[in-house]
Amino acid sequence: MKFLVYGAGVLGCNLARNLFRAGKDAALLARGNWAEELQTNGLRIKDTFSPRMSVSRVPVVTALNPEDPYDVIFAAVRYTQIASVMDTLWASRAKTIIFVGNNVRAAEAAALLPEKTVLFAFTSAAGHRERSYVASVDLRKITIGPLSGTPSAEKLIGEIFDGTKYKVTYEPNMGDYLLCHGAFMLPAAFACYKTDGDLKKLKGNTAYLNRMIDANLEGYRAIRNAGHEILPKEDADFEGAAYRRTCLRFFKLMCATGLGKICASDHAMSAVDEMRALNRDLEKFFDENGAAYPVWQALEKESGRYLNGPDKESNT
Repeated sequence: MKFLVYGAGVLGCNLARNLFRAGKDAALLARGNWAEELQTNGLRIKDTFSPRMSVSRVPVVTALNPEDPYDVIFAAVRYTQIASVMDTLWASRAKTIIFVGNNVRAAEAAALLPEKTVLFAFTSAAGHRERSYVASVDLRKITIGPLSGTPSAEKLIGEIFDGTKYKVTYEPNMGDYLLCHGAFMLPAAFACYKTDGDLKKLKGNTAYLNRMIDANLEGYRAIRNAGHEILPKEDADFEGAAYRRTCLRFFKLMCATGLGKICASDHAMSAVDEMRALNRDLEKFFDENGAAYPVWQALEKESGRYLNGPDKESNT
């Protein structure tokens, strides 16, 4: 099986390294100065929890042509970039396309590639890109699967990740999984923007952290009431006290340690355009389904210029 990771941000670089190191026939698509850096010095990744810099000589390409003989393409691009790569993915010989990352309109993306097997994935990697290397944490966990009501892809996914160090969770309803992830993640992004990326300013601010949870619950209620499944399944009882306690512990840890920078603010501050688009589309979903979300709207307003300013350019 021949693989291409289309997109050389944090997610794409970690994915390409892990596939390549497992002996997979994998290449990484990058552009501009970053492509030159990778071709010259290799893919360099500094893991937060390791003293070493890993260097992998992953093959780097700068374009995807229709005749290129890939079997599987991981589209590791931002939510705002998906539309711009659709024609290229459609024209590709690859039969399997896997979108990696945030997406609250997964069904619309899949519908544009009717003759391909379209899967969606979310990986446990986070961080940021420096001039010559990627600074990140990668737990090598991936949740992946098709949309609800489509044929099972469990066997194919097993073949794709066979021999890698990934802990793979097969999820047959990735559309709802990603919708729920957006409802959990965006209140954290609002907190990043409220603090200009320094979540430690919220250390000890239990009242604000509880408002973040309230916003998350508003999102989950809207999703559930619209007939969708709450995923992961351990979040199904989100109205219970145990869920709130778990979330509060997580948000306190996020704001009191470097975890917040690694897992939230690094991406939120460098991908304002993506967060703005995700927020816009989730709010459209809420409105179309008659949901009330006053706490969500209040936190959004408090995030200031970030979600109300002009769109920012982002590079693959």
